[in-house]
Amino acid sequence: METGFVLPDLEAEDTAEFWAACQRGELVVQECAGCGRWRFPPRPMCPHCRSLEVRWVATSGRATVWSFVVPHPPLLPAYGELAPYNVVVVALDEDATIRMVGNLVATPEGPINEVDPTTIEIGEPVRVVFASVEDVMLPRWMRAPKG
Repeated sequence: METGFVLPDLEAEDTAEFWAACQRGELVVQECAGCGRWRFPPRPMCPHCRSLEVRWVATSGRATVWSFVVPHPPLLPAYGELAPYNVVVVALDEDATIRMVGNLVATPEGPINEVDPTTIEIGEPVRVVFASVEDVMLPRWMRAPKG
């Protein structure tokens, strides 16, 4: 089935473990085996100590909305049909310098336009959920209780 969505290469060397974890319902980040700092997006070398040694660590999946945008047409056809929708940038609770992009949704498998963008607030707590798009499990975000 062709959706027209832009999807990642699940076998790319630097990101394969991230996507494999998503398939298992886990949100992971790279941790430098040299200095212990987390990094995202995944890459072969630590930008802090230049180590090439890496391990993958599971996160809690909790974050806060750091920023968001609402795309409007003209967009790629697959996305234009869903506009307007939200694209959120979230900061992970364990390390606020780790930011991920996704959509704020009301239900894990719901459409990316199911949350009214005017209701999104910077700083609101969210939690990761995963949705299947073709053969890819994509991380998305749902509102979480405050506190």
